Amino acid sequence: MNKTIIFILKFAASLIAFAIALDLFFDAAFADIVSFSLLVTIMSYLLGDRIILPRLGNRNALISDFFLVYASVWVFGSVLLNSYLQIAWGSFIAAGIITLAEVFVHTYMLNRMEIAQDNRRSESGMNPRLAYGMEMAEEKEPTKDWE
Repeated sequence: MNKTIIFILKFAASLIAFAIALDLFFDAAFADIVSFSLLVTIMSYLLGDRIILPRLGNRNALISDFFLVYASVWVFGSVLLNSYLQIAWGSFIAAGIITLAEVFVHTYMLNRMEIAQDNRRSESGMNPRLAYGMEMAEEKEPTKDWE
C-alpha cells in the first residue's frame, strides 16, 4: 500500500477544509491553516487509519475522525484564534468536510488492504481453510494421588 499517496490525499483534503472553514469565520493566516492541516493529518492517519480502521471498520473510523478533527480544531483554534464559540462552527464545518474526504480515502485503503491480504494468503503454502491450530494428546504418565 502506498502510504505516501494516502498521506498526501489526507493533507490536501485538510488544507481545503481548513481554508474553507477557517477563512469563512476568521482571518486565519496561511501558517495556521497549514499547521492545523498537518496536525490533523498526522493524528487522523495514526489513530483513525492505522488503528481503528483495520480493527473496528469504516463507520467507527469515520466517527472517530470526525470527533478527532472537531475536538482538536476547537481546542487548538480557541487558543490560537481567540474566539471560543466561533471556532466551534469552524471546526464543525472542517470536520464535516474532512469526514467526507475520509470516506473516499478509507474506501481506497480498504480495497488495498483486501488486495494485500489476498496476496499474503496466496503466497502461503498452507491452505488457510485447513490450518487448524489445535493439538491433542494423552498423558504418558498418569498422575498418582498422594495421600
